[in-house]
Amino acid sequence: MVVVRRRWFQTPWEFKESFFFTSVAVIAGFFIQFAAAGSGIAIPHLPFNAIALSLLAIIVLSTGLAFRNTPAVKWLGGIPLGLCLIVAIAFLSLIGGVVPQQAVAKSSLPAMLGLNQIFSSWPFAVTVLLFLANLGISLSWKLVPFKLQNLQFILFHAGFWIALSCAIVGSGDLQRLVVPINVGKANNLGYTMDSDTPQQVPFSIFLHDFSLEEYPPQLLLYDPHNDKLLMNKSQAIMEVHKGTTATWQGIEVLVLDYLPYALPGKDGIPQPSARVTGIPFAKVRINTSSTQREAWISTGSPLLKPDAAQLDGFYLIMVPGTPKSFRSAVTVQDEKGHETMANLEVNHPVSFMGWKLYQMGYDEKAGRWSKLSLIEVIHDPWLPAVYLGFFMIMAGNILFFWNGIKRKEAVK
Repeated sequence: MVVVRRRWFQTPWEFKESFFFTSVAVIAGFFIQFAAAGSGIAIPHLPFNAIALSLLAIIVLSTGLAFRNTPAVKWLGGIPLGLCLIVAIAFLSLIGGVVPQQAVAKSSLPAMLGLNQIFSSWPFAVTVLLFLANLGISLSWKLVPFKLQNLQFILFHAGFWIALSCAIVGSGDLQRLVVPINVGKANNLGYTMDSDTPQQVPFSIFLHDFSLEEYPPQLLLYDPHNDKLLMNKSQAIMEVHKGTTATWQGIEVLVLDYLPYALPGKDGIPQPSARVTGIPFAKVRINTSSTQREAWISTGSPLLKPDAAQLDGFYLIMVPGTPKSFRSAVTVQDEKGHETMANLEVNHPVSFMGWKLYQMGYDEKAGRWSKLSLIEVIHDPWLPAVYLGFFMIMAGNILFFWNGIKRKEAVK
């Protein structure tokens, strides 16, 4: 039997032609990027990006339906090209994960090829556009004529098309700003991470109060000669409570008393006070090979110096605990008088007029006495469309497993 080897570009085209075409498309994208001196794709804003995406969807679906029997369109919407394009997108995404996506010298090779902004570069745009065409054409063949058995395919592929296209096209409309606010004041100006130019948001945020809860302070031994902290035998940082013990080479420490909120008294002995003004104090007993002594130590605050116990050339210190939680009591109001009161906490955002408000940070030097709160505000009008795509993908997967279960039951 004579085996006839298939020649290059002999119809119908398969994986090797698809791989060659995909490689040429990616390389051509890098050439365009280089010729444009590293300038990537400028994604338009609403409503122009929505119009462009709608036109793309119409053109792709119409092409798939009108020329479904044409060899070139069959290949363009086929599985071999789709898989090759997925590999190309994964490769470009890997570059984006390895190469820092940040500003570099414009004359450098990474900038000229767009490696430092790969997701807005020409090679990425060309590859994604071809993949959307491939996905849309294959989808059109299942849409018309519609058959119920194609519902799983339609849900998955249509959801993928919507989620991917809306996430990329809508990235130009994403607004992410940080609004700094002081207690007792309102602000409607935000800043991006890479710019000091203020941008106005369509509402103001008034900060009533900022509060922060901390874990218990920590007991440490400081070596001033080498400017370093010494670990105890357990190599653990000791949280301060009444009865806490710690041991360092020849030094034993026992916490006799602990006051979470206190102020120095007239005789030097700390007295309990209100949380607003008080700082943590601990009475410790220190045993060395030659002496035993007791002392009060404290964490200090922006208004009070910390107290430390000196021993054998070292200092026993108590540092504030790490933040446990922090929140801002705010009132958000727009120009029309719509307002809402909320307590913003980390990972507990509040929605207002299409915006998401997140508790982001505070004045870390002031700690729990901070009068400054940093609120992150995010507006993404394309997010519902992206979520719709994800829900359609999930529905398609559920239907896939459901049909598989039904087929197994039918076999039994």
